Amino acid sequence: MNTFMQRKEDVTRKWYVMDAEGKNLGRIASKAAYILRGKHKSTFTPHIDGGDNVIIINASKVNLTGNKINKKIYYNHSGYPGGLRERTAKVMKEKYPIEMVERAIKGMLPKGRLGRQMYKKLFVYAENEHPHMAQKPEELRED
Repeated sequence: MNTFMQRKEDVTRKWYVMDAEGKNLGRIASKAAYILRGKHKSTFTPHIDGGDNVIIINASKVNLTGNKINKKIYYNHSGYPGGLRERTAKVMKEKYPIEMVERAIKGMLPKGRLGRQMYKKLFVYAENEHPHMAQKPEELRED
């Protein structure tokens, strides 16, 4: 009996849409990373990008538990001395909700070339509309 190894030529991709309204950020992010990675398929192979495309809508209405809205800080550094920028989760949710959701998901993907390839299949939108209706995405329910 041989171990099954999927080839990148044999990967079939589906499209899923997730509604983030009123749901916790970490729960949405872990579910999306799971699907982007392809772990929900029986043909999962760790070194192949076999995941599906994920669309997340209503990113501006995502929920943060506890006091994270005031305590959690997002850092950016320009690379220059004194170039550190700090933003709280409250500012991120108000001004940059797409980036907040994308960062949460990106942190759960593998690091390196394969993770960057998986990240390209993620599409996040702040509101309810998205331009991917032609791909006929399936609604993904939270179990």
